[in-house]
Parts: sequence; C-alpha cells; structure tokens
Amino acid sequence: MRVAIVGLGLMGGSLGLALAERAGACVVGYDPDPSAVAAASARGCVSEAFATVSEACADADLVVVCVPVAALPATVAEVLAAAPERATVTDIGSTKANVVGAVAADQRHRFVGGHPVCGSEARGAASARPELFEGATYFLTPVHDTDPARYAALHQLVAQIGARPVAIDPGAHDRLVGLTSHLPHVMANVLATQAGSATIDGHDPLAAVGGSFRDMTRVAGANPRIWVDIFLDNREALADALREHRRRLDEVLGALERADAGFLARWIGEASSARRRTLDVAFPDAGGDLHGVRVHVPDRPGAISGIAQAFGAARINIEDFVLHHMSPDRGGVIEVTVVGAEAAERAVQVLDEQGYGAIATRIATGTGEA
Repeated sequence: MRVAIVGLGLMGGSLGLALAERAGACVVGYDPDPSAVAAASARGCVSEAFATVSEACADADLVVVCVPVAALPATVAEVLAAAPERATVTDIGSTKANVVGAVAADQRHRFVGGHPVCGSEARGAASARPELFEGATYFLTPVHDTDPARYAALHQLVAQIGARPVAIDPGAHDRLVGLTSHLPHVMANVLATQAGSATIDGHDPLAAVGGSFRDMTRVAGANPRIWVDIFLDNREALADALREHRRRLDEVLGALERADAGFLARWIGEASSARRRTLDVAFPDAGGDLHGVRVHVPDRPGAISGIAQAFGAARINIEDFVLHHMSPDRGGVIEVTVVGAEAAERAVQVLDEQGYGAIATRIATGTGEA
C-alpha cells in the first residue's frame, strides 16, 4: 500500500512512522514548509517527499490530510482533485462536520473523516513516535454516501496501528469533543486568567496554587494557532456546551446562596459517580480496584528512576504515574496508581524501604464506594 501524508508535523509524521512499521506501507509526503520536510525525512516518517500535493498523491492508495483545521476543507478538495480515483482520502482534524460537509457530492464515496484522540505537547516531525496512536480512540465519520469497502479498509488500517476505531456521525463527533475536549480547554483558560488577573489583599493567587489548580489548568494557554481555529470551527457545539455549563454553574451558585447542603452533597456524589465511570473506561482490567500511592520525593537527580526501578524489582505494575512538582527546595509529590490492595501494600513497603513515607488509598471500586 502506498500512503501519502499531506502535512508533516507531529501527527502526520507519527502516522507515517506507524503506517510504515505496523502496516508495511510505503509512505510518502508533502509539506509546504521545507523545515518540516527536512525533519520528517530525517526522522524517517516518509521515504520520499514531493514538491507539490499533486506529485505526492499521484500514485497513492490512501491520502491522509494532516493540516490545521482552518485549512482542511480546501486541502481535502485539492487532494481529491489530484489523487487517482482508487485513492481513499481521510484527515485527522479534531472537528469533522465542516470538512465532511464541504466535500463535493461526487467525491463523498471516497472520503472518510478521521480524528485520532491523541497527541503531545511536543511539536514537529522531529518528535514523531509510531506508538502515539497505541490504545487511542480513533474516530471515523462515514456518511450515507461512503463506499463501505473503503471505510472497512480504513477501519482495519486504524486498528493495525494500535488505535481503537470508532464510527460516529460528524455532527455528533463535534458535540462530543466540544463537551469533553474543547470545553475543558475553555475552562482551563478561564481559570488561569481569572487567577492570574486577581490579587487578594495584595497576595498573588498564582503564588499559592495547589495540585488541583495545576491539574485543572494543565492545558491552559495551548497553542493559539491551533486552538483559535478549533474553537471557531466548532463554535456552535462549543457554545451549546458553554451554555449548559453556565446553567450548571448557576445551580451551584444558587445552592451556595441558599446554603443548600443537600444539593451540594448530591452534586458531589454525581460527580464522584461520573469520575468512577471514567476510571472504569481508562482501566478496564482493574475491576474497579484501583489504589493511589502518594509519596513525597526530593528534587534531585535519580529520585524518580530509583522509585520506578524499585517497583519493577518488586514486580509492581504502575498503571498511572503523576508528578506534582512544588519547588527545588520542597521537591514534589508522586502519585502512582496500582491495581489491588496487595500491590498497594507492597508499594508502600518498597517506598518505606527506600526511606520515603508513603500513603495508599483506594480511589475506585466496582461497588460505587469511594
């Protein structure tokens, strides 16, 4: 199979590596930026790069468009005009309704919208990784006119690179990611700017933030070149999600004004239940028996690797790992997620033997207990 990648950034480069290594594809590419082409070629993301879209697509069996959201409709149209009829065309944009709707009626049979839900803070093909798609949800948005054979082949290819293909209507996709991805980015930006523009009796709120604030604002300030386009392209679904969010905030505000402890308790309980559902999806083999092990570590070279090596020697599998750094003087807190009470007890014992004080708590159960 010959695959052409149009847009050789982190995602396009990673896809090129994954398709070559896991599906045995011959991958070629195009990017208008010579530095992107050089990085992708040096990393081995493509076996050959061309000077034009037409040249890259000329002999392709599949073309994947990996350009910014705002450029997707025009680039997809250019690719459909340039690629041979046998070539299926897809994209990896994080919004789908506009690009799918822009495809000409006589070309809809061979275009299948796509969106791999993965990525990295790194940029460019120099940071490309073939395992980027491993275990990731990969949305595919076939429509009524889509050729079933082309869709089935793309579905199989997505599975070959380690992702989980999920079929969804383009509009439903945009509403879903508007709620689960785009709304959190808006909230993170609002929280960061609200705290960053305030003073409390002369105190800077950002000088006193804790782990919860850092967790909630991790995505604040994400690349505006990407996120402005995403917000605008999905503005209707995002606006609907924001209106619903505002309604729910008004409910909480009303409960606070009424001192309604019952509402607040039920509200927190509902949030806890929803949180457990996310953990069940993220750790399907855990049976709900997840435990968090917290340990304070100094800010010195080798501290984290020493803990990881000790866990490996004790055959304790780390399901998740988060570091909350406080300062060079105070070090940080590591949160390790393991499955089962026995693993948690052994983890605490291992850390005690390393000279660290650790605490283990159950963070999810299969019975709804917390």
